[in-house]
Amino acid sequence: MIQEFRLPDLGEGLPEAELVQWMVAEGDTVTLNQTIAEVETAKAVVELPSPYAGVVSKLHAQAGDIVAVGSVLIAYDLPGENGSGDAMRAGRAEASAPAEATAQAPAQTRAESRAETAAEAPAEEKAQPNLVGYGAAPQASGRPQRRARAAAASVSAPSADTAVLEAAPHDVLHAAETIDVPLERPRSTPPVRKLAKDLGIDLALVEPTGATGLITRGDVEAYAERVGTRTPAVAEPESAESVPSTPAALAGREGPRETRTPIRGVRKHTAAAMVRSAFTAPHVTTFLTVDVTATTELVASLKTDRSLEGHRIGILAVAAKAVCLALTRAPELNSRWDEENGEIVEFGYINLGIAAATQRGLVVPNIRDADAMTLVELADAIGALAQTARAGKTGPAEMMGGTFSISNVGVFGVDAGTPILNPGEAGILALGAVRRQPWEHHGEIALREVMTLALSFDHRLVDGEQGSRFLADVGAILREPGRAMLLR
Repeated sequence: MIQEFRLPDLGEGLPEAELVQWMVAEGDTVTLNQTIAEVETAKAVVELPSPYAGVVSKLHAQAGDIVAVGSVLIAYDLPGENGSGDAMRAGRAEASAPAEATAQAPAQTRAESRAETAAEAPAEEKAQPNLVGYGAAPQASGRPQRRARAAAASVSAPSADTAVLEAAPHDVLHAAETIDVPLERPRSTPPVRKLAKDLGIDLALVEPTGATGLITRGDVEAYAERVGTRTPAVAEPESAESVPSTPAALAGREGPRETRTPIRGVRKHTAAAMVRSAFTAPHVTTFLTVDVTATTELVASLKTDRSLEGHRIGILAVAAKAVCLALTRAPELNSRWDEENGEIVEFGYINLGIAAATQRGLVVPNIRDADAMTLVELADAIGALAQTARAGKTGPAEMMGGTFSISNVGVFGVDAGTPILNPGEAGILALGAVRRQPWEHHGEIALREVMTLALSFDHRLVDGEQGSRFLADVGAILREPGRAMLLR
């Protein structure tokens, strides 16, 4: 029988997702929980597991489509009581025609047979399974917007070939339709696909150099260098008469005058969250410049400690530990304003968010129960968090439930800024660059390592005194970290 699978709510409350790529094609046999597709939400790229074991009957969306939650994504031909749907239909065909005629039956006839079987299936058999962590919304009726593609009824090719072509990039070469062997979608990661999209490169034309067959950033850049691609192509003007005269100073400029990028994914979510935060919570930002020479010396000494080999403990980890210690004295900064229930929620734990800049945009995954970790454990957690974010594998659950955040703008050489609160949090601390400069030390001028801290907080929850005391506590720990930094 035919069973449809609808795009579920991936636990983020978002109405739609972008189909990044199919991992299966029509005609493929899949097993339960096998990854069938990658979809990109406003927060992360998520792998979708198959809720059924059977044969892929139809793919209802193409790579690049925006699919509404609850819309049909894929259809399966599931085994019936007496075998699979294909086997039963083959048996009926053998009773009325030779096996050779059955083998040559057009794909349209098989599709019609599947549709008839689906129409006869009882309603309870069509019900969507409730996957763990997924809540499908079958009442939604939105359909993905598709790009027009030419009919290929006259091409006699295996159904798997057709499905792969439909799931391939939309500018795939028409010559591929004449290839007899099954085609495969180019394998790559989301950041690499974004790079190829920005450069206007079809990944189907890029040959992977690695043994795994995965297209890397280097492969895309090498291809771009070979063909001379630098920026996405733009349409030429219809006539030379419509082009204004070009100043001599701009005659040698390459590339388009402007490039337009659709607002979607992480950028769309980040923009909406920042606007909501800026116009909901009254922000106040305070600054403190601190002599962190003792902290930098501590970090340097820990790097040479053989017992800590393999642990990368940097100033961000020390600052994270300082924040956890200071928050125990300032619970107002570890709370949330619950407008709906008219309550202030004070947390007895710290889920510490670490802002990470990725190729997909800014993400803020958090470290759960950071206050219960030692300095070494915090450093390891930050390292794992950053690696996952750079690979574009940060899951939605890792970016939910944060109680306080840190943004390390110092890695970009910036001294200070006014960070915007992560929605639902009462405070965020920005770490500036560590600079060696003249500073008063023990009554004399000396060259010291100096850093500027910037704390933004929600003035509905935190008074100026409380915010200032918290920032002073963090500064005091960074000024003299001591042995307490290695304790829970």
